[in-house]
Amino acid sequence: MDHATHTRLNETELTEATLTGATIYGPEDERIGHVSHVHGDGNTATVVIDVGGFLGIGSKPVSVPATELDFMRDASNSVHAVSRWTKDELKEMPEHRH
Repeated sequence: MDHATHTRLNETELTEATLTGATIYGPEDERIGHVSHVHGDGNTATVVIDVGGFLGIGSKPVSVPATELDFMRDASNSVHAVSRWTKDELKEMPEHRH
């Protein structure tokens, strides 16, 4: 996927309603997870990414600052993000607990 042609989200769009469910892609453009929920909004938002698993089973939730991900919309207005972390690097992070 050519993310260079996608529209980046601005700070005011970093909200739970916009980001929940967004697919997360790794640095090699592979799908590595999705946003399960968001805490806060804007520059202080943190997103919880369910990494790995299948249909939510066996996935590991990890929390990262939203500003550490490159959130954007594609031509069909679908929100997704690119991460600098690989799936394995995210799986090594501490598990997010509610």
